[in-house]
Amino acid sequence: MARSATSGGGGRGSGRGPAAVRAARRPEVRLPPLEPWDGGELEPDGDYDGLEFRDADFAGQDGAGARFMDCALTGCALDEVSMPRARLLDSVLTGVRGVGTDLAEATLRDVELHDARLGGTQLHGAVLERVLIRGGKIDYLNLRWSRLKDVVFEGCVLVEPDFGGARLERVAFVGCALKEADFSAATLTDVDLRGAAPLELARGVDRLSGAVVSPAQLLDLAPVLAAQLGMRVPAEE
Repeated sequence: MARSATSGGGGRGSGRGPAAVRAARRPEVRLPPLEPWDGGELEPDGDYDGLEFRDADFAGQDGAGARFMDCALTGCALDEVSMPRARLLDSVLTGVRGVGTDLAEATLRDVELHDARLGGTQLHGAVLERVLIRGGKIDYLNLRWSRLKDVVFEGCVLVEPDFGGARLERVAFVGCALKEADFSAATLTDVDLRGAAPLELARGVDRLSGAVVSPAQLLDLAPVLAAQLGMRVPAEE
């Protein structure tokens, strides 16, 4: 079974000043020797343990409620695959691609996602804990009303991600692009946005209490903050 190690990070009151933020705990998944997947289609409530899925095409298949534990998915196609309430545990996904992947109310725990190319992925109502999303590009990621704890977005591009109503705790954006993000009604605790460039918010700037931004980002957000407060800033004559 894979084991996850945690990275260090000082807590509040560590003497580093008001910008101190508790660091997200990263997963370090160590997979056991894997058996190659023998093909076939996914099954609802299927149980997949210690398997390697390589270049599999799951487009349009039904894996609702399936459990993946100690698995590796590499180069797999996930177009329109239906996997609501699925559980991905101690697993690594590399180079997966697809549009319209349905993972609503899924559980991702101790998961690494590398170099994904996804669009319209449905993760609303999902639970993500100790998850690393590194590299790749995800368009229109739906995380509404989800719960994210110890999640790191690193070196990836997120286009119009929707965090509406979500709860984010110890979430970090490291060297990634966050474009037109929606944080409406979200709750943020120890969310580190300093590594997001650009940092573009479409909605929910009023929900940034509990987040940390850099001075430069604050200046970039000034027009949005002014609009939220109803302030007018006319150009100097």
